Amino acid sequence: MEALKLENLQYSYKDGQQVLKGINASFELGKIYAIVGPSGCGKTTLLSLLGGLDEPSSGAIKIDNENINAKGLLSYRKNKVSFIFQNYNLIDYLTAGENVSLTSKESPIPLLEKVGLSKELEKRSIMKLSGGQQQRVAIARALISEANVLLADEPTGALDENTQSGIIELLKNAAHEMKKCVIVVTHSHELSRNCDVVYQLKQGLLHEINFKNQEEAVSVNPSLEVQESSTINQSQTVLADLTVALGKELARKQENDDDDFPKILSIEVTIQTKEGIKREILSASR
Repeated sequence: MEALKLENLQYSYKDGQQVLKGINASFELGKIYAIVGPSGCGKTTLLSLLGGLDEPSSGAIKIDNENINAKGLLSYRKNKVSFIFQNYNLIDYLTAGENVSLTSKESPIPLLEKVGLSKELEKRSIMKLSGGQQQRVAIARALISEANVLLADEPTGALDENTQSGIIELLKNAAHEMKKCVIVVTHSHELSRNCDVVYQLKQGLLHEINFKNQEEAVSVNPSLEVQESSTINQSQTVLADLTVALGKELARKQENDDDDFPKILSIEVTIQTKEGIKREILSASR
């Protein structure tokens, strides 16, 4: 059953730069979707539009075949969508449990325990929780909501590998068992490959990637780590070199004239620098 529908969705920044160029797409209940692409391509902007936090320059977003503006964006945000923000957006003077209770009358404890937070942490002030713990509170707050659409911006970005796996299962359960429409923006290969549908945002448009089938065709490690001791700016050279290498690998495979070979190859690259961690999903197409 269709939850959200995008019709010729366009968006331009105030300086005139057009970042979304006429997107047409449908998102169904009971499925989990990933939106991937390089930093700055407009993924978070698109998610903000889907959540009614901003308005498109033109085109429409519909829920239940009705424009989300019909009953007002405030009503839409309150009743139709829940969010997992990249910066969490928790209320810092409330406890973890109180933050989760803002979106539901149900007890927050069972869900907080599912995301790995104890009863003791449930009573702790948000300001006394680590970044990863705060992210889990934000995830629990979104999951407990009765809204049919769940939007998540990098929901596993600050989590360790074990916790990440548990959160992915919760997001999948929200889609497959609770019949929500779950849409995540992510750089995580692990999260993407667990989604039902993967879209790449490229040149202002969404392109569906057959992510599961392409895994076998990628000859490089999909979780390739590049150790770079200099700066983020200098690491762009590393990313450019990897993109060229990926394109060459695609061309080499294409010489075999294999019609089953995917049109897009993607790898996730993690670059550790003195300034922090930078993640990119690189892709090449034929």
